Amino acid sequence: MTDTLAKAATHLLEVKHSRFIAHAAPATSPQAALAFLAQVADPDATHNCWAYRIGSEYRSSDDGEPAGTAGRPILAAIEGQGCDQVMVVVTRWYGGIKLGAGGLVRAYGGAAAECLRTAERRLLVEMRELRFGCAFDDLGSVHAALSGYGAEKLDEDFDETGAVLRISLPADRVDALKTHLRDATRNRVRFAESDPE
Repeated sequence: MTDTLAKAATHLLEVKHSRFIAHAAPATSPQAALAFLAQVADPDATHNCWAYRIGSEYRSSDDGEPAGTAGRPILAAIEGQGCDQVMVVVTRWYGGIKLGAGGLVRAYGGAAAECLRTAERRLLVEMRELRFGCAFDDLGSVHAALSGYGAEKLDEDFDETGAVLRISLPADRVDALKTHLRDATRNRVRFAESDPE
């Protein structure tokens, strides 16, 4: 499993009079990542370079720095710190001394890595969706079991035979919940698993 950030974090770095400030935050979608960019980017700064990783989706921008000297090192810092669902923006104010390509890579990547290293983290838990039906008589037992397995009810529909529920729960608890529900309903519960969102 990987981590994400528990909350936004910042880290300040100064290299040869250039000031770099890294802002990192959890982001569950590309839209959320770009909204964070809009929130923290400083229009008066020389560059606002950034990268995000959200599952298999990732993007980065050098924002005018030489190609590959800012966005990619920030993305490498995200991967190197074992983070997912994270957006990092590193803002630079030019200090009058050129850093060269290697210096830029070290500064942007280093600011991002240190920001993520010192940030408060939380474990990302893989979630699964589960659909199942049960009779009206079993509904009390079913509802009582859900909270004990960290399940969240997403949807509940009723028909003439009973209820159909859609829940989300940690993937490592699916089998245990299924066993519990089968036992609690004398095997009257009907499962139809959905793909995770």
